[in-house]
Amino acid sequence: MHKTLLTFVDDVYEDLELWYPKLRLEESGFGMRVAGQELKTYSGKHGYPSRADTLLSGVDSRDFCGLLVPGGFMPDKLRRDPKVLSLTREFFEQGKLVAFICHGGWIPISAKILPGRRVTGSLGIKDDLENAGGLWVDAPVVVDGNLISSRTPRDLAPFARAMVDFLTRTT
Repeated sequence: MHKTLLTFVDDVYEDLELWYPKLRLEESGFGMRVAGQELKTYSGKHGYPSRADTLLSGVDSRDFCGLLVPGGFMPDKLRRDPKVLSLTREFFEQGKLVAFICHGGWIPISAKILPGRRVTGSLGIKDDLENAGGLWVDAPVVVDGNLISSRTPRDLAPFARAMVDFLTRTT
């Protein structure tokens, strides 16, 4: 199985929620491709740049072992892209990792993969997660099968650890 994950990027992504897991996964032997709607440098919520190294339009879920969805305001924009939603559903249906943090839950909500699943996220989207059929848990990290979710940047350590543990077992 591939040892490379995919992450989405667009302007106003939450800087730490992309970079902390990316670095932790890389130091654990996993690669990360950064997919955007254009091959350009995007600016994070706090100004940190991230360059898309692959186009969303050309991504095939079979080439990756998992998906990371960071938060910020980026997910609200990307959840309107049919390719983002189909990729998210494909990762989920293939039993591959779908990890999201904070407002990143907006993408799995719109991909309609949360009914009956235990999840967490930013308190600001708790109602959205529940209205999408998710079972809200107020915890630093929640693992339900191949879904791993977390609340905010202060929960990044257990979030990244859960991702590495899952991938180590399944790849």
